[in-house]
Amino acid sequence: MSAVLSPPALQTVTFSIVIPHRNRHDLLEGVLRSVAAQRLPNGAEVEVIVVDNGSTDASAAAARARGARVIELGVNRGVGAALNRGILQARGDWVAVLNNDVELAPDWLALMSHRARQAAAWFATGKVLDATSKNRIDGAGDAVCRGGSAWRLGHGRADGPAFAHPRPTYFPSATATLFRRDFFDRAGLFDESFFAYLEDVDLGMRSAALGCRGVYVPEAEAWHRGSETAGKWSAPSVTWITRHQLKLVAKHYSEAMLLRFGWHVLVAQVLWAAMAVSRGRFRAWMRGARLGLADCWGEWRPATRAGESSLCRALCVSEAEIARFQRAVAWDRYWKWYFRFAGPGRGQAS
Repeated sequence: MSAVLSPPALQTVTFSIVIPHRNRHDLLEGVLRSVAAQRLPNGAEVEVIVVDNGSTDASAAAARARGARVIELGVNRGVGAALNRGILQARGDWVAVLNNDVELAPDWLALMSHRARQAAAWFATGKVLDATSKNRIDGAGDAVCRGGSAWRLGHGRADGPAFAHPRPTYFPSATATLFRRDFFDRAGLFDESFFAYLEDVDLGMRSAALGCRGVYVPEAEAWHRGSETAGKWSAPSVTWITRHQLKLVAKHYSEAMLLRFGWHVLVAQVLWAAMAVSRGRFRAWMRGARLGLADCWGEWRPATRAGESSLCRALCVSEAEIARFQRAVAWDRYWKWYFRFAGPGRGQAS
């Protein structure tokens, strides 16, 4: 989805923080405390926008008590819709999108904006650690393979030197990323048909097609309580992810890309199905597959997309990045089998 952004004509605010939220006001209070504790650059101002997706607890009141502006949607319209409402209302030169189960280090905003300006980057994403085990990586940036599957780099691994180096990236994470405001004018807003999960991967694919690179900032740390709202391997999560993985391919892969990467897509999807079934989620996977195939029928167009060559290069480089991190920190079963069947992922663009 894209739109012309028309924020209110009020005084300049350097940073806007947009937090989509539904229930669990205890989580929301944690992220709001960490935002209030930010050590901002001289003269910087910050506004906080909480977009409430139909909470039934005291979330809205808790947010207002901590000085946030609250947009109440009344019903759960999904993560993408909530993010878009907040972005459209944001007045800052920089817009941070945060999960409600994230807490930021006090220098997060200052470091992210500084490094993004240094690198002339469109967005910045930092090191996200597991809130329940703070020496363990939740994600050191996102990457996407040629088969269309995404991985939070380093997820579940102990923090260490492999995650300490800045690098360019095309794939922002909706967990915690700081964007230049004009990024959304160029790449568009979040696609609201991605109700939950992978809406940020869709945005990243558009970013890659446009050549809008970001930067990974390892010294900017945050802590994430992953899947606190939907639950790890819950049936709805498996259904959404399955559906949206197929939708990503239909939306972004032309006939030429499928001829080139079709085997990788098949391998990625078969392995995802095996993981879902092994966790007792066969029915959820089947439902997601049916819905995703229906989406593909209406979404896919064989013609070459604008920026297709740029997207192909980004996927090749990103897949090579996944392989490099897997080799450095030990192989996940999924990626071990993916690279065994799909090839080594050397990042070749030809």
